[in-house]
Amino acid sequence: MSDYLVTVKSSAQKQLNSLPVEIRSRIIAKMMALSTNPRPEGCLKLKGTSNRWRIRAGDYRVIYSIDDATFIIYILRVAHRRHVYD
Repeated sequence: MSDYLVTVKSSAQKQLNSLPVEIRSRIIAKMMALSTNPRPEGCLKLKGTSNRWRIRAGDYRVIYSIDDATFIIYILRVAHRRHVYD
């Protein structure tokens, strides 16, 4: 199994940059782990979408899509669980 390339959308990068350092580093570690396992235990495919997934990092959520054909993961959104699905 090949490693996936993790790319972060610019809007998700802004959301990530606005977080406190300790939370940001925990989320980045989870995001980088997706490169070896894009569907880790505890991930959830979002209902009503064709290819959106969610992982949890404490009270924060990372929404991403997986392109298995090109081995790329697109990080679409990083937000607190209260706001991530708005």
